[in-house]
Amino acid sequence: MKENYKILLNKVKAFVFDVDGVLTNGSINISMQGEPIRNMNSKDGYALQLAIKKGYKVGIITGGKAEGIKEALATVGVTDIYISSHFKLDSWNDFLAIYEEDFSSENVLYMGDDIPDYLVMEKAGVAVCPANAATEIKNISHYVSPITGGNGCVRDVIEQTLKVQENWMLEEDFRW
Repeated sequence: MKENYKILLNKVKAFVFDVDGVLTNGSINISMQGEPIRNMNSKDGYALQLAIKKGYKVGIITGGKAEGIKEALATVGVTDIYISSHFKLDSWNDFLAIYEEDFSSENVLYMGDDIPDYLVMEKAGVAVCPANAATEIKNISHYVSPITGGNGCVRDVIEQTLKVQENWMLEEDFRW
């Protein structure tokens, strides 16, 4: 039996997210110049910057190749961004190595939605996914958000974590 995910949220010191299917709905449009165009939810952006402001580490691991991902996420303060990650476990291990003095894998919440996220989710202290994740991912998740990818599922898990840790609706939360 899986441990109650709300109890696990008490241990979270860092968040790591996939992009396509988590921060976006997984749909990729192509511009006239052939560049991929992804849409991200502003509520997810608010939650990401708030978590960073509160001292949580935030990482991104994506198989996507667009440099625009880095630029978009840098605007909310995300600095640990791994793009073109063909084997996500390698990027996961790199992220953990950077912060090994601050936390271990048991302190990291990872949100993924598809098979390339599977091995990382097995290592994460809290494995979560959006409502429209692959069945295999749902089966190993401690929590399945009722919200689909790209529609605020990132906000959902960050907000829940901050609430459990009594770190929500504080004075700094009212500033972007």
